[in-house]
Amino acid sequence: MNEVRGFGRAVLAMVFLLIGGVLNVVYGIAAIGNSHFFAHDTHYVFSSLNGWGWVTLIIGIIELFAAISLIQGNTFGRWFGIFAASLAAIGALLDIPAYPFWSLAVFGLSLWIIQGLVVYGESQPPAKQPPATS
Repeated sequence: MNEVRGFGRAVLAMVFLLIGGVLNVVYGIAAIGNSHFFAHDTHYVFSSLNGWGWVTLIIGIIELFAAISLIQGNTFGRWFGIFAASLAAIGALLDIPAYPFWSLAVFGLSLWIIQGLVVYGESQPPAKQPPATS
């Protein structure tokens, strides 16, 4: 029987995309509303806190759509999940000046999601038979 490699990693990647998507949507809405949760004296790479909130909100929505498409289990969902995790990784790197440790943790998890989705679907190598003894 030919087992599919990386199924557990793909499921965990989907869960991480769901969690990351929900968190990014919440953080994006909070940043758009100029919540006091965020550091107001931080300089963002591209824009103000309000502009970065829109970027975070859009990345979160893309992550949620990627997780939903991964639930369906088709190849498009896998590639869309890789795309969403890549956007989240780039967004985390651009957010390093505001929250360095959180951003590095999100970057590492995004890379793990990408690796888990790339490995999924490869054929499992055949098990090695023990040498025959006489």
